[in-house]
Amino acid sequence: MTTSAFDSYRPPDEGVRRRRRTTTLRDSVSGAARSVARGGSGWLTGDGGGRREAPAVPEAEFSSYYGRSIVKPMPWKHEIPAYLFLGGVAAGSGLLASGAAATGLDALRRRSRLTAMSTVALSGALLVKDLGRPERFLNMLRTVKLTSPMSVGTWIFSGYAAFAGATTAAELARMLPGGPAGVLGPVARMLHAVELPAAVGQALFAPPLAAYTAVLLSDTATPVWHESRSHLPFVFVGSAAMASGGMQLILSPVSQSAPARRLALMGVASDLVAMHRLEARLDALGIAEPTTSGEGGRKLRMARALTIAGGVGALFGGRSRLVAVAAGSALAAASALTRFGMVEAGLESARDPKYTVDLQKARLEERRAQGTVHDSIVTAR
Repeated sequence: MTTSAFDSYRPPDEGVRRRRRTTTLRDSVSGAARSVARGGSGWLTGDGGGRREAPAVPEAEFSSYYGRSIVKPMPWKHEIPAYLFLGGVAAGSGLLASGAAATGLDALRRRSRLTAMSTVALSGALLVKDLGRPERFLNMLRTVKLTSPMSVGTWIFSGYAAFAGATTAAELARMLPGGPAGVLGPVARMLHAVELPAAVGQALFAPPLAAYTAVLLSDTATPVWHESRSHLPFVFVGSAAMASGGMQLILSPVSQSAPARRLALMGVASDLVAMHRLEARLDALGIAEPTTSGEGGRKLRMARALTIAGGVGALFGGRSRLVAVAAGSALAAASALTRFGMVEAGLESARDPKYTVDLQKARLEERRAQGTVHDSIVTAR
């Protein structure tokens, strides 16, 4: 056997020394096992046992899965929240138009119908822009799937747009010189015949149009949206009411804007109450942070302030044209900020894995508290 200067520091391996090291390792593992049996956590966690070796498996602390989100955020830009806002304005305006037609408020009826048609057209254009190609929207009309909020929502949107188109065409025919006796006399008379059924259909489709987008968001796995499913439709319907009422406070004369003012005030009350309950629900689950901080939280705080200011103006400034315009502008802006803020809060909750994991842990603890301790199944409620 050859030797070198290195052997003076590290003697050559001999059988006895190798066996001694093997025995030591065996004893260490046996000692760790005895420590675990006695209730200790053993050398794997570094809490005792063995020779106090460094932990081989440190305590796990969740951050993310290779830096990636658990729930994929929706690839939405500004088109979708704008689509949500304009759809709400269209819904409330159609309801106002039908009510104004029934009560003989011609100016309010005309402006509400034109607003409804304009906003539903813009809303559809933004949706198609987000889809990328117009035929994708048409493809969704090939089937009716009642369990799909997207399929049902597409038909609600299309039905409302058809009724709004009929009432708007009748309104435009009435605005032409000569009315039903003018150049387009036969067409105008036909439109006049279908005006009442179309107005009724528009009124019936207005509430579902205002609410279905909230159901569409809640049907996703995005934590903030999904856990808001019991309150988000009320937020969106209230927001739509105050936005459409606010628009008519801006566009209609004060003498005919009383129904718009009442609708706006009902929307303000509904929005504030529903938003408060939504935030309380998210806070109880520990995922309210996206709605109270960041860009989404900032927009929602601004929306609340404008909602209160616009509601006060609509309540006490009904006789002043200037106050009515200011209040209507505040309410419309508050509705838009609510939609943009909720979308951004939802996207933030999808980007940060902790909101998904915390909810899963809470559900697991709830199952254990109910006596289910033999498994670790975590399911959405």
